[in-house]
Amino acid sequence: MKPVELIKLPIKKEMELFEKKFKESMHTNVPLLNRITYYIIRRKGKQMRPMFLFLIAKMVSDGGFDERTYRGASVVELIHTATLVHDDVVDDSNRRRGFFSINALWKNKIAVLVGDFLLSKGLLLSIDNEDFDLLKLISSAVREMSEGELLQIEKARKLDISEDIYFDIIRQKTATLIAACCGIGAASVGANEEIIQQMRKFGEYIGIAFQIKDDLFDYSDEKIGKPTGIDIKEQKMTLPLIYTLNTCSKKEKAWIINSVKKYNRDKTRVNEVIDFVKNHGGIEYTISKMNEYKNNALTILENFPDSEYKSSLITMIHFVVERKI
Repeated sequence: MKPVELIKLPIKKEMELFEKKFKESMHTNVPLLNRITYYIIRRKGKQMRPMFLFLIAKMVSDGGFDERTYRGASVVELIHTATLVHDDVVDDSNRRRGFFSINALWKNKIAVLVGDFLLSKGLLLSIDNEDFDLLKLISSAVREMSEGELLQIEKARKLDISEDIYFDIIRQKTATLIAACCGIGAASVGANEEIIQQMRKFGEYIGIAFQIKDDLFDYSDEKIGKPTGIDIKEQKMTLPLIYTLNTCSKKEKAWIINSVKKYNRDKTRVNEVIDFVKNHGGIEYTISKMNEYKNNALTILENFPDSEYKSSLITMIHFVVERKI
């Protein structure tokens, strides 16, 4: 059995019902929108966020569940999907998960409007049901995601991202949505504020580990569907590169910066930078930081009694850092 299927086992029925409810939450009277949302649903990913949300709701409530939990998962997926649609427009990306992006098929104007529609659907789902606590958690995440994206754009122009700023960016851009998702899972079943905040921190640790793993793929020799060196090509300063810049000589640092700024489209030069990072300990350091966040997440779970839901969450943590894509 694949890891994702194994993780889903304790919440299989809930995930199946969620898919139905999620489709219903996207329905509209506009035929064009329905065609586009149907296309979005068909190309959905692993649905890691609803899985986290459901497993945490079950774990903190000893197997309990609530209609609010389904609504919370729908809100997270609606808003997450909206951000992906908008990201593809911003990045001028024509592909998403191996499929054509919305902007590639229906152009930018429609894609932006679809993203706005999904965002408003998510907000209204919470407001109409008076899930104001869940709405606060997801709204804070959207604000942080926007701030993180803008911080990265600002820093990328000068290539002066320190390790602290790198962690600020990935916490806001990636980890904050997973943190909100985990907090919503706990809040949806009536957990107290202390547990909600514990679960938010758990999600933040996992989100950071997830992004660090993504950054490591840029230096991987395995065929993973993402071209090696793509982050360098796009002038993204990730942890392996930041560590190397902080620990090499001034002459070597100048060569790396020059390579990223002026020769980032030169395959030979990019491969030379990748080899330099590998030989300089950048990969080992990055893996050690990823494992640090993984272990922080595992430590939080120690506060909860053993259950099939906790076991699935532990499997999920290991999957995040060991996945091949």
